[in-house]
Amino acid sequence: MNTETLYKTYKTPLFALAYRMLGSVMDAEDIVQETFLKYEQIPETEVIQNERAYLYKIVTNRCLDLLRSSAKKRELYVGPWLPEPLIETMPLDSDPSDACLQKESLTTAYLLLLQQLNAVERAVFLLREIFHYPYDEIAEMLGKSSANCRQIFHRAQKSIHFDPTQNPSITIAEEKVKDFVNSLLQGNTNKLLELVSEDVVYFTDGGGKVRAARVPVVGLEQVIKFHQYIFNKFASQFTYFYVLVNGMPGIRIRVNREVLQDDEASEYVYSFAFHNNKIETIYAVANPDKLRHLDNLNFEGER
Repeated sequence: MNTETLYKTYKTPLFALAYRMLGSVMDAEDIVQETFLKYEQIPETEVIQNERAYLYKIVTNRCLDLLRSSAKKRELYVGPWLPEPLIETMPLDSDPSDACLQKESLTTAYLLLLQQLNAVERAVFLLREIFHYPYDEIAEMLGKSSANCRQIFHRAQKSIHFDPTQNPSITIAEEKVKDFVNSLLQGNTNKLLELVSEDVVYFTDGGGKVRAARVPVVGLEQVIKFHQYIFNKFASQFTYFYVLVNGMPGIRIRVNREVLQDDEASEYVYSFAFHNNKIETIYAVANPDKLRHLDNLNFEGER
C-alpha cells in the first residue's frame, strides 16, 4: 500500500489515538504528519509486514516521548488542566448518528480520567480498550512482554471508573445544555435546580494566559453567581453557538475584544458531564493556546 493510501486509511484513527494520549489537537495532528513523513523515508517499506501496527507503533512512541518531555511543564501548569476541545458541527435539527453515540471515550470527562494513568499505562490501556490490539502486538510496539502488557492493562482498568450510561443521548444532552444557557440568561433559578446537580463543579482552564478561576468553583449557588457576574459584565457583548465538543453537546462563546481588559479571555469552549440526568461537571477552556486550532473554523463550527 503506498503512502497516500495509507494516509487516507489511517490518518483518522492515528489522530484519535494521539489525541486521547495527549489531550492536544495540535500535537496529535503534528505527530500524525511526522509519522507519515517518517514512513516515507524508510528505504524498503515492502519489508514491513503489518503497516497498520507499524504506524501505530510510531505514533504511540512519539506520544510517549512527548509526554515524558512535557511532564515538568504539566506540573507547573497554572490552574486546572483541561484537554484542547475537539469541536464539530452540532446536528441541531437531526437525529444523532451512530458515530456520535460511540464517542464516549472522547468526552472531556473520559480524557481527564486517562490523565490519572502514567504514559505507558495510558498507551497500553488505549491500544487494548479502544483500538482492540492483542497483547502481543502491544508488547512489540512498546518493547515489553505480552504478560507485562496484560498486567499493565488490568492495573489501568481498575483506575478508570467510567460509566457511559450516565451520559444522556445527544438529543437529550443538547436540550439540557440549551435549557442551562437559557435559564442562566433569564435568571431562572428554579429551572437550574432541575437541570444542574447541587454539587456541580465548574473548572476553568486559563493556563495562566488569561484571567480564570485557579481552583474549581463548587456548588450550584456559586456556579450560578459566577456566571451571572460574567453575563452581567459582558451583557450583549458576547456571542455563543451550540457545537459538539468532544462528541457531546457544548458551547462556543466569543466575547467582543473591544470590551476586554488585557488579561481577560476572548473565547471559551464549554463541555459538560452528566450524572443522574443532571449536569454534574462543567468544563470551560479559555487558554488561547488551546483554542488556536479553532481559527480555521468559522464561528458556527463549520469549516
